[in-house]
Amino acid sequence: ADFNNAAESVKKLKTRPTDDELKELYGLYKQSTVGDINTECPGMLDLKGKAKWEAWNHKKGLSKEDAMNAYISKANEMIKKYGI
Repeated sequence: ADFNNAAESVKKLKTRPTDDELKELYGLYKQSTVGDINTECPGMLDLKGKAKWEAWNHKKGLSKEDAMNAYISKANEMIKKYGI
């Protein structure tokens, strides 16, 4: 429940987080919901796709539970920083 609440709250931030913060959140979210990365790296012309793939790939090996806890912490930190 905390994970879903954090995921919903992050969508309502007043200010857009930095790209690095968004990539960190994305990687933790995918690791929490899917587990280790299971797709090929996108081509070099797909910059956004490649950035997302790399963010997720950096979380490889992290358990779903650890990824969820890290996601909740990061989301709460961003909510404090940017407000809802």
